[in-house]
Amino acid sequence: MTIRFGVVGTNWITDRFLKSGLENEDFLLSAVYSRSEEKGQAFAAKYAGASVYTDLEAMAASDEIDAVYIASPNSLHAEHAMICMSHGKHVLCEKPAASNAAELRRVIEVARSNNVLFMEAMKSTLVPNFEIIRQNLYKIGRIRRYFASYCQYSSRYDAFLQGTVLNAFNPAFSNGALMDLGIYCLYPMVVLFGKPDTVKATGVMLSSGVDGEGSIVMGYNDMDAAVMYSKITESYLPAEIQGENGTMIIDKISQPYEVKIRYRDGIVEELTVPQTYESMYYEAQEFIRLLKAGECESSVNSHACSLAAAEIMEEARRQMGLKYPADQW
Repeated sequence: MTIRFGVVGTNWITDRFLKSGLENEDFLLSAVYSRSEEKGQAFAAKYAGASVYTDLEAMAASDEIDAVYIASPNSLHAEHAMICMSHGKHVLCEKPAASNAAELRRVIEVARSNNVLFMEAMKSTLVPNFEIIRQNLYKIGRIRRYFASYCQYSSRYDAFLQGTVLNAFNPAFSNGALMDLGIYCLYPMVVLFGKPDTVKATGVMLSSGVDGEGSIVMGYNDMDAAVMYSKITESYLPAEIQGENGTMIIDKISQPYEVKIRYRDGIVEELTVPQTYESMYYEAQEFIRLLKAGECESSVNSHACSLAAAEIMEEARRQMGLKYPADQW
């Protein structure tokens, strides 16, 4: 069963996704959407046989595709997903799947009413070592804290400092550090522990109206969680899940390659398993598996997890005073 994909967006992330997806024998690129005919043709030329569309409705209505991978600007994710799903196409949407929780609720409603698969493309929760994390959490006893950091200096920040505001720092596109990087810290937390009871957030706002960096502390019934994220500084800290019997150490929460447990008695247990493919391969693999099984939702990157992450980020933005044009509050 070959899954014929259309893609929305012709940037580097789409290229990376396609290189990974095409390693799956059931993945076929059939169509490319771009607002620019010239850019669309140039992108499609790298992948033989793909048709080019400059009208998204036309691509979504086409019978030459089964599913769509969406990598347009954040502010357009919800609109593009709903157009495609309204035409019966399954959707794998880059994170964040929507600008806010209200948009995401509408997206999920459209997916369910059209009986199609919708999944947020959070790659880190689908790689082999994330499953190792899930399988071995019991070993560290009662869990008391989750900590994750993703701070990566953006090359686009140099342009920002020179007076040029690129998309990454433009609130019109629902961008900023939280939506771009903070979500990588929050989504795995939600998959592992659910939605927290309390959220307290602070951040550094830039003159363009988006956050350059921030921190969020969250409370659960018997544990807490803390995340840090930034596009204007670097961090080299690993993630930790602290239990009463030991601490699980994860090299990169955005792409877990190495996992180990350091027990209180000093013993270290290496848990890392080899990762055969690039990280984005596994999200494509999960999406195709679900389609073949006739399922409309992932049990890992579920609708509930996506919505919980969106609600946390929206509350954090409220507290920071970070509002997008798409927001109704």
